[in-house]
Amino acid sequence: MALLFSRIAMIRVFLILFLTFSDNNGFLRGIASLGINYGQIGNNLPQPENVLDLLISLKLTKARIYDTNPQILSAFANSSVELIVTVENQMLASLIDPQQALQWVSTRIQPYVPATRITGISVGNEVFTDDDTALLAYLVPAVVNIHGALAQLGLDGYIKVSTSNSLAVLSESFPPSAGTFNTEVLGVMSQFLHFLSSTESPFWINAYPYFAYKDKPDDVPLDYVLFKPNSGMDDPFTKLHYDNMLYAQVDAVIFAIARMGFNGVEVRVSETGWPSKGDSDEVGATLENAAAYNKNILRRQMNNEGTPLRPNMRVEVYLFALFNEDLKPGPTSERNYGLFQPDCTMAYNVGLSSLSSPSSSTLSNPSSSTLSSDPSSTSSASISLASSATKDANTESLAVYWMVVCLLTFQVLIRRAY
Repeated sequence: MALLFSRIAMIRVFLILFLTFSDNNGFLRGIASLGINYGQIGNNLPQPENVLDLLISLKLTKARIYDTNPQILSAFANSSVELIVTVENQMLASLIDPQQALQWVSTRIQPYVPATRITGISVGNEVFTDDDTALLAYLVPAVVNIHGALAQLGLDGYIKVSTSNSLAVLSESFPPSAGTFNTEVLGVMSQFLHFLSSTESPFWINAYPYFAYKDKPDDVPLDYVLFKPNSGMDDPFTKLHYDNMLYAQVDAVIFAIARMGFNGVEVRVSETGWPSKGDSDEVGATLENAAAYNKNILRRQMNNEGTPLRPNMRVEVYLFALFNEDLKPGPTSERNYGLFQPDCTMAYNVGLSSLSSPSSSTLSNPSSSTLSSDPSSTSSASISLASSATKDANTESLAVYWMVVCLLTFQVLIRRAY
């Protein structure tokens, strides 16, 4: 009997290791909680097919676009990349009509699925804080109608509907336990959160610690916003410790949602990033800071971390952005959030293992990769998230090793049993 239990225990160890380090298909997985924003406000951006090649080389399987560009939706067909698409703000008014919403889904979404893996629809972007306050009245009806159209077409099972929100939707965010929504949006927010709760959809937040530092560089420690080693801060009410601002911002949103009575809604970061260049008054917008911020987020994502408030629920994060976009209006920083230049060379090196650009034959040859920690490097390269650093590569190799050991042991025990 003891031998039997020993064999069962060994089988359980094998199964746990295998499930921990593999995806649903049995392959070793990359970073399931990391995505990237693919903006298109530029006149020199690569073709969608080349963008897909780049994403595949990065082993990124999640991306977000700000429209329903048919070229992108077609190019991403039959790939492993999941897409969140966006209903432009100016279309919200028409979507309060259920028939218009059905037509939108029938023409913008249905023709492309399931070949193109559309998993989310953001109905508008930062509507709660938009200068056009009339949009707010359209939001919930549009969200409900888009979801209803998906359900009518049998697509609601795997496409979630939500909207991306600016952190400015909070009136209080510090300490995190004080998180509270602006009073002027509480009525619509309650309706919106009820929808998210009933459909098990996420609350998306665009969170940028960069802005907090830029506005008050003397009050906000740079290491705290860049995920570097620092003393951090303790929430005086929850006693939770925070070593970075992004997680504090996410938890502030969670507290604000809980105050509305919807504690179970998941919060995901639909945008976060750091500009590598800015105007003279844009404090902190440097190449070195951008490299540090994104590199440290990538390292956190490798560990599938949760926030102090929800440590066992990994935070899904979409970096902003894939490319520098030369036609974006506003200050210089707006055109310099990209990890890559439009020609697919790196805007800076985030310290991960690099591969040649998608147009190079070495893209398909991982053995040609090199490790660089020089944030100023702009060589023709892309980053591989599956083997980002020695520690992560060793972890994955160790996982494979133990999976093999467990499998062989399991086979030996089975043979002894018979």
